[in-house]
Amino acid sequence: MKSITCILLSLLGIIFFACNLQNKSKVPFYNSPDFTPLWLSNSEVNSKKLHSIAAFKFTDQTGKTITDNTVKGKINVANFFFSICPSICPKMTHNLLVVQKEFASDSSVIQLSFSVMPWIDSVARLKTYAAINNIDSEKWHLLTGEAGKIYNLARQSYFAEEAIGYSRDSSEFLHTEHVLLIDSDAHLRGVYNGTLPLEIDRLIEDIKILILEKK
Repeated sequence: MKSITCILLSLLGIIFFACNLQNKSKVPFYNSPDFTPLWLSNSEVNSKKLHSIAAFKFTDQTGKTITDNTVKGKINVANFFFSICPSICPKMTHNLLVVQKEFASDSSVIQLSFSVMPWIDSVARLKTYAAINNIDSEKWHLLTGEAGKIYNLARQSYFAEEAIGYSRDSSEFLHTEHVLLIDSDAHLRGVYNGTLPLEIDRLIEDIKILILEKK
């Protein structure tokens, strides 16, 4: 009899644990530069102080001003690059074109690429870069502006270099293969190696989950 009771209690515990998991977000939240994942329920999301991307204002390859309000209410994918980068940036751009193609008809998904060499990446240069790489300027904004503001946003909001880069001075050069996923409430929801196709596949799946969460 005692063993049956123990089995029943174990089963109840497993059911409770499974139900609790079902109520948690399928895509984690990230609140710190060490990227410790947090799986939260709706009530926890509403009550917890979550990290958000700060306000910003930059110019894209068409000369259009892009701000945090531009992406408000949208899922956005962000990375940091520069047009004359010979190594990781071409790989990231190539892989992120897969994301562009996958969500070409979905207005709720937008892509942002911030130049870490804005003193070189003028609007005209970014327009050429977009044309060469078949970037849809309506869906994917290549951004330039003040270097200090871009670097602070990268490190303080996007945690672009994790804990190592979080406290670096804005004058120190930033170069990262990280691609970041931001939900429609400006919360950080994913970090991926933009040079690896398998990581881009994972990014696409997570975007699809966030789309379903909004419905």
